[in-house]
Amino acid sequence: MKSPITQIYEMYKDRALRKKAHADTVGHSGLRFNFVKNKAADTADAKKKTSDKQPAGAQEKGEEGKDKNGLRIPAVMIPSSFITCRSCGRRALRHKWEDNYFVCPECGKYAPIGAYYRLSLILDKGSFSEIDTDIKAEDPLGFPGYKEKIEKQEEKTGLNESVISAVGTIQGIRLVTVVLDSRFFMGSMSRAVGEKVTRAVEYADKEHLPLLIFSASGGARMQEGIYSLMQMAKTTSAVESFSEHGGLFISFLTHPTTGGVTASFATLGDITLAEPGALVGFAGPRVIEQTIGRKLPKGFQRAEYLENHGFVDRIVERSEMRDVLTDILKLHTDGRTVNPTYNSTASERK
Repeated sequence: MKSPITQIYEMYKDRALRKKAHADTVGHSGLRFNFVKNKAADTADAKKKTSDKQPAGAQEKGEEGKDKNGLRIPAVMIPSSFITCRSCGRRALRHKWEDNYFVCPECGKYAPIGAYYRLSLILDKGSFSEIDTDIKAEDPLGFPGYKEKIEKQEEKTGLNESVISAVGTIQGIRLVTVVLDSRFFMGSMSRAVGEKVTRAVEYADKEHLPLLIFSASGGARMQEGIYSLMQMAKTTSAVESFSEHGGLFISFLTHPTTGGVTASFATLGDITLAEPGALVGFAGPRVIEQTIGRKLPKGFQRAEYLENHGFVDRIVERSEMRDVLTDILKLHTDGRTVNPTYNSTASERK
């Protein structure tokens, strides 16, 4: 029997995760409103002068909105009632997309989802605890315009880097989970990403916990040059050490998993799962075709093709993700007791 304080604390953690997960889904398709204070709004004459000087159709520039204490007022995202599928072009009500875990209700195409939303689908209520939150994207090389791009990505996504690492439980089984979020620089691997992944692997090794990594990346982040490429060796070394100590590593490939992430930790799992239709490879199909001068087989580098050729152990639909992971974890927990109170289904967790 859990104490009241423990129950309240778990409710607090669950609420925090679900708030972030909701922000992920709202940002998936919605309207963005910025509170802007117009410089020319002081007098009617100033407005008139400004409009006369501007060309037709041009918008007035404004200062960032601030409250009475001088603090920035963040933008507000208003969810749209409909979501249009980028694959088939058909629209459907938002609640249908949400009921279908953001898989197109019409054609079945998988839409990308945020890291917090994915974690909310698989982790037990109240078990989420984020780690290494102090590590964020930096500009080690002073790359022109990179800092500004980082700030824009942070404001747009609410993330400080393209990876979230957390400790939680699935059906009472404790594990370390890492999720790459493709909304932030296409999930590319920076120095900070490599550090967070490495620390998560080392934490799982130290605590003797299973490790689950959801990969979604365009490869190494070019703005960080050699620092980004060095993360391939660092993460691979950490996974190798974890494996030597008998740790269980489940690698879950989502669309797309390419470049340096594929060439390092994403393909080193003891068990490799993938979402339907996920693109998995090092270089893109077009680059390969141009290099070898011949047409690639149909479906090459897709999850289904890789499963048929033994590269992927199983393709897992989003709706059965939690159940499949539960079965795998139960088989590899060395007979440890699974908490019977955690028996919620995926549909109950939405």
